[in-house]
Amino acid sequence: MSAPVSRRSFLGRSAAGGLGIVFAGSIEAIAGPAAFAATRPPLGYGPLVADPAGVLALPAGFSYRIVAEAGVTLLESGEPTPSDADGTASFTRGKGAGLESDGADSEGADAELGRGKGGATLVNNHEIGGSEPYRVPALPGLTYDPGAGGGTTNIDVDAHGVRIREYVSLAGTHNNCAGGKTPWNTWLTCEETEQRAGGAFQKDHGYVFEVDPFDRKANQDPVPLKFLGRYSHEAVAVDPKTSAIYLTEDASGPNGLYYRWTPPKGFHGGKGALRELALSDGGATAGKLEALSCYRDGTHVADLSEATSPGTRYQVRWVEVPERDALVQSVRTQLPNDQVTRSRKLEGAWWADGGAYFVASYARHTDGSVNEHDGQVWFYDPRHQTVTLKTIFGVNPDPTQDTNYDGPDNITVSPYGGVILAEDGEGIQHLVGVTAQGKAYPMARNELNDSEFTGPNFSADGRILFANIQSPGHVLAITGPWRRPSNAD
Repeated sequence: MSAPVSRRSFLGRSAAGGLGIVFAGSIEAIAGPAAFAATRPPLGYGPLVADPAGVLALPAGFSYRIVAEAGVTLLESGEPTPSDADGTASFTRGKGAGLESDGADSEGADAELGRGKGGATLVNNHEIGGSEPYRVPALPGLTYDPGAGGGTTNIDVDAHGVRIREYVSLAGTHNNCAGGKTPWNTWLTCEETEQRAGGAFQKDHGYVFEVDPFDRKANQDPVPLKFLGRYSHEAVAVDPKTSAIYLTEDASGPNGLYYRWTPPKGFHGGKGALRELALSDGGATAGKLEALSCYRDGTHVADLSEATSPGTRYQVRWVEVPERDALVQSVRTQLPNDQVTRSRKLEGAWWADGGAYFVASYARHTDGSVNEHDGQVWFYDPRHQTVTLKTIFGVNPDPTQDTNYDGPDNITVSPYGGVILAEDGEGIQHLVGVTAQGKAYPMARNELNDSEFTGPNFSADGRILFANIQSPGHVLAITGPWRRPSNAD
C-alpha cells in the first residue's frame, strides 16, 4: 500500500479560507486566530518564552526534561530508542502493579522504581512505516510480524519524569499511530495502515493490539483484536461503563469513518479479556462493529465538515459494518455515502466527561469536504446518542505566524480544564490548549524543527504533561505552575 499523502504536501495544493466567530457555551467556540488575537497575552499560562537550548518554548515558570530520544537513549536490551514516537499514555505504578511478572524480585523492583513516590510507566507508540532509522527490535515472544518495524516501548520514569529504563512491549506491528487507554489500565495501540501480507510483510496489518504497561507476560505472543476491524486505525476511547470502544479512522478516497464496537453479551472488560475474546471461537467477529451516521432534523449529514458553528449537535444512528476484516474491500467503502457520515483526517480520541472526544484535523473542498476548516473537536454523548461540535479552527491564513494554529491531531483532556491538542499542521508546531470556554492558547512551541507534536497526556497526579516531538524522536516531561488556564476575561 502506498504511503498516505502527508498533510503538508496536501495543504500546499489547497486554497485558504476562513470561518466566522461563534461562541456557544462550554468548550464551544471557534478556535481560529481571529478569536483570540486581541486577548492573547494573558491567555492560558501566558506567552511562551524562547528556549536557550532550542528545543521547547514554554510559558514562564514551566520547564521540561528529555525523557528519551530516538537513536540516543538505549533500551534495556541494548538497542537504541526507536524512531517516531507517537501516541502515548502514562500509568501510575503502585503496590500490586505487577511490573515484573516474569519472576523478577518484586521487592527489588519496587525499590529500583521508587513505587509509592509517584513513578509512572509510559507506553509509547512508534509510527514506523519502514524507512525510519531505528526500528522496534523484533524480540522473541513480543513480535507479531518480523517484517514490520513498528510497535511500542514502555518507559519507566520516577516522580519527576526522570527516565529509569525503557524496554520493548510490542514489536512487529506497522505504523503504530495513536491508540487509547482502557479503564482497566492497559493501552490499545493502533496500526494506521491497510497493509496486506506480501514482500517483507508476513501477515496482514491494520489492527489494534493491547499492551499491558506492567505485566510483561501478558504481552507475549501478540494477538490482533480483529473484531475491531482492519483499517487505518488512528485512536480509540473506551466507555468504562459498557466497555464499548470508539475508534477513529484516518483515511481518504473515500474519507474515513467513526466507529463503535459493542461487546457481546456477557463480556466484562478487564486485563486479558480482549485477548481472550480475540482467541475464542468466532473471536474475529465478536460483538458488533458499526459506523457513525448523523442526522439533523431527520436529514442525513454526509460529512462532519458540514458543521461550522460550535454547539452544532447531530443525532446519531449506527450502521453495522458488513465485513470488518476487509478481505475484499476496505471497510469504509463497504457502506454507501447516504448511510454513513464521513470526515477527512479523523485523529485523536479521549474519554472524559461521560463521553468520547475526537478530532478531525482539517478539511478541504479538494478532498471532498463540504466546508473547509483547520480542525474540529467533537464530543460523542452515548447517553443521548448525539455528537456535538465543541471547537473549530478556521483555516490558518499564515502558518508561519506563531499566533496561528492548525491541524490538531492527538488530544488529551486536561485535569485543569479544557483540552490539550498536539498540532500537526503547517509551519510552526505547538501544543495548543483550549480553555473550557473555548479560547485557544499556546502551551508549547517546537523550536527544533517543524515536526509534529504527538502523545500529550498528564500523569495521574497532574504534575507532569508528557508529550513527544515525533522527529528526531524526543519524549518530553513538562512541569510547572499548573492551574486552571486563564480565559483572559
